[in-house]
Amino acid sequence: MQTRELGRSGLKVSAIGLGCMGISQSYGTPLSREDGVRLIRDAVDRGVTFFDTAEVYGPFTSEEVVGEALRPVRERVVIATKFGFDIDPETRENRGVTSRPEHIRQAVEGSLKRLGIETIDLLYQHRVDPGVPIEDVAGAVRDLIGEGKVKHFGMSEPGVQTLRRAHAVHKVTAVQNEYSLWWRAPETNGILDTCDELGIGFVPYSPLGRGFLTGAITNAAQLGEGDFRRSSPRFAPEAMEKNLAFVDLLKRVAAEKNATPAQIALAWLLAQRPYTVPIPGTTKLHRFEENIGAASIQLTDADLREIDEGAARIRPEGERYAPAQMAMVGREAPEKADA
Repeated sequence: MQTRELGRSGLKVSAIGLGCMGISQSYGTPLSREDGVRLIRDAVDRGVTFFDTAEVYGPFTSEEVVGEALRPVRERVVIATKFGFDIDPETRENRGVTSRPEHIRQAVEGSLKRLGIETIDLLYQHRVDPGVPIEDVAGAVRDLIGEGKVKHFGMSEPGVQTLRRAHAVHKVTAVQNEYSLWWRAPETNGILDTCDELGIGFVPYSPLGRGFLTGAITNAAQLGEGDFRRSSPRFAPEAMEKNLAFVDLLKRVAAEKNATPAQIALAWLLAQRPYTVPIPGTTKLHRFEENIGAASIQLTDADLREIDEGAARIRPEGERYAPAQMAMVGREAPEKADA
């Protein structure tokens, strides 16, 4: 597996990572702990060194599984996790976003314990808290870095000005945003341009459109009970029918490359920036092996033009999230009041 540096941070990871949300939630029945550990260790055996989780996944159970799986190879891997939600430790109810400095410290202590590690390699703010100045958030993470409990600071789905303000307090190593052939907003909303300017790595989540760009999902009836995609506007029956045009485009290019649509979707992302590191998630080993095969596919300039020109003729149908989740992405933190 090739490696990439996240921006100009010095943090090097495998060119494709493993997103570990689906191990514990969101896509129907979660994996058993035993199966989750086995999948992550299989990923390590195949050269993956970058693993992404969060306290809210489960909640808590994804971190526990990731920690157990990676304990024997801790020095060979990079573990990323996230804070930013108020989760009741007893009921595990998610009570909404919070990034108060005292909560960040509490969340980090919990993540360290569940992961069974002494230092978190990359700590993201999961969503911007509209009630806490980002200077306070970045300052709290900077303190944790000074104490050796965290190595690198990241943000997920921030507004551009919030990202700049955070970076001014402490260097942001990576931004994690949704990015794929059917969600290209980072190209036009200033996030990728800001990462270019400031030397920040970019980590696309849902790089396969939550599985849609693989071509394996062609109608909403395939989504089982408990699958959060059932509430996503992009997976409504009429939207899926129109969005299949993206899959058809990927299939045409894949046929020319003796590859799969998923591999072309990931190879396209890898070609966008040298510091782009997608983190597709899966619960199936054969899908994982298919995903990492994308790292060996070289798309020519002609291939990239064909994809871009084809995608330009397709209008994505439906929002990527339901309204409540959409309200949490791309927002700005409040200004810090003068002392």
